[in-house]
Amino acid sequence: MPAQRIRAGHKNPLLVPGVHRFGRSAMYRKRGMKYKKNLTSSSKATAKKPVYVEKPVGGALNGEKRQVQVKKSKRYHPTAVGKVRRVVQRPGIVRRTRIRGSLKPGTVLILLAGRHAGKRVILLGQLESGLLLVTGPFKLNGVPLRRINQQYVIATSTRLDLTEVKVPDTLNDAYFRRDKAALRKQRQQQEGEIFASAKTGYSLSDTRKKDQGELDKQILSVIKSSPDKKLLMKYLSSSFALRSGQYPHKMIF
Repeated sequence: MPAQRIRAGHKNPLLVPGVHRFGRSAMYRKRGMKYKKNLTSSSKATAKKPVYVEKPVGGALNGEKRQVQVKKSKRYHPTAVGKVRRVVQRPGIVRRTRIRGSLKPGTVLILLAGRHAGKRVILLGQLESGLLLVTGPFKLNGVPLRRINQQYVIATSTRLDLTEVKVPDTLNDAYFRRDKAALRKQRQQQEGEIFASAKTGYSLSDTRKKDQGELDKQILSVIKSSPDKKLLMKYLSSSFALRSGQYPHKMIF
């Protein structure tokens, strides 16, 4: 203990700068005083609220009375409480998702996820939700008009000139959104039919078939007008796959 920090005759010597030998409660005991944390709140007498309340119960065999909790406990307690991110949406401001510079209309993409993974598609544009609008075309590789996230595609160096291709304005996010109420009603009807032979699945509407056919006709005309039409049609109809010793980060698409 450094002698210069303890002054002679001092009741509460200083050990280190800012730290005394005795705490506040010890000094109160030395002076013969009682230490109270909050004199104003302790002076007020607060009555404790009851945890259980007695309530009458009907029925001759139910005991006529029952102890019921005033504040019922939760049945579910979360295992971990994380931070909740608040999303502030300002009126009149629509922020579109920024896409990569290589994703331009007419670029041939390779799908990495979904039921058509590995197939090559043509990029038609970006929707308001930020998703990409792509098509096979359907007559070449069986990929219809679809929406896909840009994280699940690889952009190739092959690009078609789609200036003459007219994509209708009706091809938006609402166009691909299914009617959940109609699907729920159809599912309930199928569950109610016990002796049904087979359940009917999802079927394309006539408008979807018509739009797909018109777009395929326009894109195929662009492909046939190119000098390497045979090679391009074979390229789009074939699927992409990696062989042993091939690494995607070292390949040039």
